[in-house]
Amino acid sequence: MKGAVQQEPAYVVHRRPWRETALLVDLFTLNHGRMSVVARGANSARSPLKAQLQPFQPLLVDWTGKSDLKTLVQLEVRNASAVRHPRALYSGFYINELVQRVLPVSDPSPALFASYIETLKALANLPSQGDVEPVLRRFERAFASALGYDFAWDETTDTRVPVEAGCVYGYDPVQGIVSSSSPDVPLRHLPGEALLALGEGNYSGDAPRKTAKRVMRVLVDYLMQGKPLHSRTLFSHSNPLSGRTP
Repeated sequence: MKGAVQQEPAYVVHRRPWRETALLVDLFTLNHGRMSVVARGANSARSPLKAQLQPFQPLLVDWTGKSDLKTLVQLEVRNASAVRHPRALYSGFYINELVQRVLPVSDPSPALFASYIETLKALANLPSQGDVEPVLRRFERAFASALGYDFAWDETTDTRVPVEAGCVYGYDPVQGIVSSSSPDVPLRHLPGEALLALGEGNYSGDAPRKTAKRVMRVLVDYLMQGKPLHSRTLFSHSNPLSGRTP
């Protein structure tokens, strides 16, 4: 059958009702990137597909079609640890929203797909009061890299000089870490000590955590082109006093 794909590893990142009894499902797949399929009859009471097409559930998917919108033919549910407690769930919704709203259609990224799987595993194994921020920051870095916005924490791109403790730096989504602190740099006053820690993969400590979050917030907002993230609202509603959002 022309245009047919079988046994494609995939995850549901978003779904919504479509026409009478169908679901329009956005998938993140290993070999085809982000794509959409129509699951016919999946929104009816008798269909098992509605329960199977759930976020964070690893699937093997068969589809057919020549256009950008494919037709789901069959799927197989694979075993995985469940993402359960609220902060882990909201974090999962956040990474799904990034994939669904920012990742280009039909642009495979096996490295990002592998990072996505590792992130879901980390969220599934996270204690209810565990620290979710390093998990999210690492995924955001992989996401930025897949889109061509990777950078080094410990080196400036404008001067190609290593970051030094005791100095402050800026961040520009297009350039990365910069030595300039001019007003046109979107984010300024980043401590060199924190950047050096992040360059070593160390997200512990107040300064590295705050610095990584500030940088990634600016980058994600840039990629979203100023549009709001719905998952941030979920975070704030889950714990309105904490102020902890992605």
